[in-house]
Amino acid sequence: MSVLQEINPNVRNMKQLEFVVLVRRASQIREELTQGVRKSYKDMIDVSGGDPHRAGVKPLSFVRQVLASCFYPQLMNSNELPVDVRQRAQKLLRGCGGGSVGAYTNTAGISEIVESISEFITRRDGGAQSNPENIYISSGSQWSLTNLLRVLVNNESSPITGVLTPAPCHVSTTLSIMGLGAHIIPYYLNEEQGWELQIEELHRALESAKGICNPVALYVINPGNPTGHVQSRKSMQEVIRFVSEKKLFLLADEVYQDCVYGEKSEFVSYKRVLAEMGPPLSDTLELASFHSASKGPMGECGLRGGYVELVNVDPDVMKYVYTVFSTDTCAPATGQLALDLMINPPQPGDPSYPLYREETQHIRTTVVHNVKRALEVLNSLPGFCCQPVEGGAFAFPRVHLPPKAIQKAKEVGMQPDTFYCMRLLEEAGVLVSPGYEFGQKEGTHHIRFCIMTTVDTMEELLRRLSSFHTQFMKDFS
Repeated sequence: MSVLQEINPNVRNMKQLEFVVLVRRASQIREELTQGVRKSYKDMIDVSGGDPHRAGVKPLSFVRQVLASCFYPQLMNSNELPVDVRQRAQKLLRGCGGGSVGAYTNTAGISEIVESISEFITRRDGGAQSNPENIYISSGSQWSLTNLLRVLVNNESSPITGVLTPAPCHVSTTLSIMGLGAHIIPYYLNEEQGWELQIEELHRALESAKGICNPVALYVINPGNPTGHVQSRKSMQEVIRFVSEKKLFLLADEVYQDCVYGEKSEFVSYKRVLAEMGPPLSDTLELASFHSASKGPMGECGLRGGYVELVNVDPDVMKYVYTVFSTDTCAPATGQLALDLMINPPQPGDPSYPLYREETQHIRTTVVHNVKRALEVLNSLPGFCCQPVEGGAFAFPRVHLPPKAIQKAKEVGMQPDTFYCMRLLEEAGVLVSPGYEFGQKEGTHHIRFCIMTTVDTMEELLRRLSSFHTQFMKDFS
């Protein structure tokens, strides 16, 4: 018997990603292009993931200058770098063991940086106090979430543990839940209402779980991934009351908090809303809030830095949280440094501030432009419908595919939107993600693509997509 046949059954049950077949074909196409194979396009556009730098966004100079100085301290002897860059690098290195980024850190993270995160949260939330002892830095927000789920999910319980999860939802979370042996309880966001989270749907989802699993947590993403919606205060208050009434743990994924574009939209953290609601809720509701250096204008996905803040968690449970995070020893020091630079950027009067402001303003202006253009073009194409993108890093338009296309997809063993994405890749050299991966209402089809890219890339993407889609609809009409 093969060792693989003894594989963890929870891992066996994890949904196989159809996107893998697209990634493999994209790799082959890149190789074909380098070998001079003639195609209708000269290069490939990859906007399938939420990686700004891969999509063409330039790293922030201040961030890279400080990191370079931390990696190679001799740079601080040069006057070529701004004085505030050198001062920040010196300060950060003082918090590292032996003054080196190559040293292990405390399990929860470098103490000075954990303290800085706590101060940032307090500022962000209008003075609602944050305790550094309730903060853990990890290798990205998803890592923190998985560690928390390891504490919440009881593999030996009957019925099994359940987690209320939005649909659509980014696939990393759903895979983590399944891999830990828990049951996903989908609650559907209302697409026609701009992907609104409706409390009636939470009640329906919870009722549907009776006899199947024991719901212990509600997971929310705000701003939404892949949907791009931003929750209102009223909606968040309703969610908090629901979670309290049903005695659930609230997991708030807030990694796109610096990416809000809607004119009437505003990011407010669940921690702040909870604090403003006052006792007894603010003293009793258990909450975990996640943030990351991978998202927003910084976009440092590869540095792997995120954190979680825990609110109202029992001290006895916190002991186990510490133990679970200890299994990773600590997060990469580089990711921790990136978090500090994200939450404490240059301020007016600092030598690095003018360039930092120019670069971040350019990124924001570009994304706002991309959102406007994407909505204009997508909603002008027959069969496409895209809700307003108020925040986050993605557009998630619905594609009304012709019956013949759906039948053809079935014949070749693909989901309809995966089939659409494969044809788009082959014929136009554009790699996007199929909506099937994220969970969607039965009978609907979507694609997801990153809007955090350059203006030129977005214009070329929309040109290729428009041309392809028009021909696709003709072919299968």
